[in-house]
This record gives sequence, structure tokens and C-alpha cells, in this order.
Amino acid sequence: MIQISVVIPLYNEEESLPELIEWISRVMKKHGFLYEIILVDDGSDDSSWTVIESLSESHPIKAIKFNMNYGKSAALNIGFKNSIGEVVITMDADLQDSPDEIPELYEMVKSGTQLVSGWKKKRFDPISKTIPSKLFNGVTRLLSGIKLHDFNCGLKAYDQRLVKTLDIYGEMHRYIPVIAKRNGFKKIGEKVVEHRARKYGKTKFGLERFIYGFLDLLSISFVSRYKKRPMHFFGSLGTVSFLLGFVSVIWIIWEKVRAIVFLKTSDYREVVDQPLFFIAITAIIIGVQLFLAGFVGEMMVMNSHKRNDYIFDETIGLDQ
Repeated sequence: MIQISVVIPLYNEEESLPELIEWISRVMKKHGFLYEIILVDDGSDDSSWTVIESLSESHPIKAIKFNMNYGKSAALNIGFKNSIGEVVITMDADLQDSPDEIPELYEMVKSGTQLVSGWKKKRFDPISKTIPSKLFNGVTRLLSGIKLHDFNCGLKAYDQRLVKTLDIYGEMHRYIPVIAKRNGFKKIGEKVVEHRARKYGKTKFGLERFIYGFLDLLSISFVSRYKKRPMHFFGSLGTVSFLLGFVSVIWIIWEKVRAIVFLKTSDYREVVDQPLFFIAITAIIIGVQLFLAGFVGEMMVMNSHKRNDYIFDETIGLDQ
């Protein structure tokens, strides 16, 4: 049985791959682990795939080459689906994560922690990256209730059962602990890990990733709560909107009836002359639309089928 699957997403990392794979292999052999390495080439336009093909001849490598750049979340998603190890370790391909951390991460998961997130307590990144990262982590802690210092660390360890529940896209790899908690995996811990200065190339991520990341956090917060019961969200809003509008219309009509029948006066405003009447009608229409949106959402959930939208150019060690 494979004990450890190491999942590595990569984009244009031809220089670092040989050193990284050799380092991982030394650690695994030293500790006697049965392992596999899953490399997901996210549409590299350098010679990364040629390097992977060469390394696969002497290492237990599975590899997937995307036909275009889908992003880190897509790469991790495919890597998770093809992993078979009892413990799944993720790390970046740029040599900033140390494979020497793998044995301790493995033991923490085997001891009962379902997800272990690395904490790069001492970082070798520019201030333009560290300050936004602190803000991002602070907001995520506040909204999720998960007490981690570094949600976005690429070095993580997972129980195999956990990764098989994940379906991530966009920039959602930053919120895997949040998704895991929503899926019922609450034994989440962290470990201080070594962060190394980048040895080759340059970072592939810009500041826009934080904007996309916050939007994905809102998406996760909503979808994880209501994806199986959209009627609870849309139906509730629709019902409230409909009732407010309906009660307002009844009150306006009652005021006219009261003036005519009980007060015997002609000093009243016509119903259609009152702005509140049109606001109430609008609220009723919106309420009906929201209720129908919830109904359609329920139908989509009941009839949905997951499908893989990623196109592979080549694979190594896989059936597809």
C-alpha cells in the first residue's frame, strides 16, 4: 500500500524539478516510505514536461500535462483525484517548501489530525507579498473560525478520505481548510515549516490573486452552506419579500376601504397614486422570482452530474 502521495502543481519549473524530485526521493528512502509523486504541469511553455518524462524513468512518478493554464486549484484537484496514498502531501515546485518536513507531517496525520497546514513563520518573500498575506489570513480566520496562521501555505498534509471530498476550482486552494471544515473534517492543525528563498525563476502570482481569493471565500461561504439546499436561501428571501409586499398591498387597500365604508369620507388617495403600492407589487414579484430560483436550484442539485472540464495533452503512469 502506498503510504504517501506527494502532489506537486507546477508551471514553468524546468530548473527546480530535478533537484526537488531527487530531494523527495532521498527523504522517502531514508524513512522507508512507500510513495508516489504526482506532478501536474499546468500548461507550462518551457521544457518542464520533457524534464518530467526523463525523471519518470527513475522515480515513481505519475504526471498530467494540461493543454493550457487552468490554475493551481485545478492542478491540485486533478492531483487529489489521482492520489492513492494513505496521506497526501502537497508542496510547491519552486523549492521554497522543504521535503524534509514530510516525515513529521505524515506522523501528525497518522496520529489523528485530518489536515495539517504549514506555517511559514519566517518568510523570504518581499513585503508586497507578506503584508497582503497577513491581511488575507486575518480575514479568513475571522470569517471561518479556523485558527491557522497561514492558510495559503503550499505545504500541507491530508488524510486520504479528506482529499476525496474536495472539488476545488478558481482560487479555492487557498481555502481548503475552510472547505474541509464544511465537509465535516474538523481536526485541523498546523506545523511551523521551513520557508526557503526562491532558487530559480520568479514567482508566478500577482496581487490580483488576493482579489480573486476574497471573492472565492465569499463563494465558499455561500455554496458550502446552501449548495445542497438552495431553496432554504432563495425560498426564505422570496417568502419574506412576498409577505412584505402582500401585507403592504392589503394595508393600502384596507385604508381605502376604511375611508369609504367606515369614515364615510372621500378624502383619500387612490391606491395607484401611492408609491408604496408599486414598491409592494415589486416586492411580490421579486419574492416569486426568488422562490422560483430556489425551486430551479433544487432541481439542478437533484439532477447534477460532476464532469471534468480539463483537457490533458499527455499523461504518465495513468490509465487515461
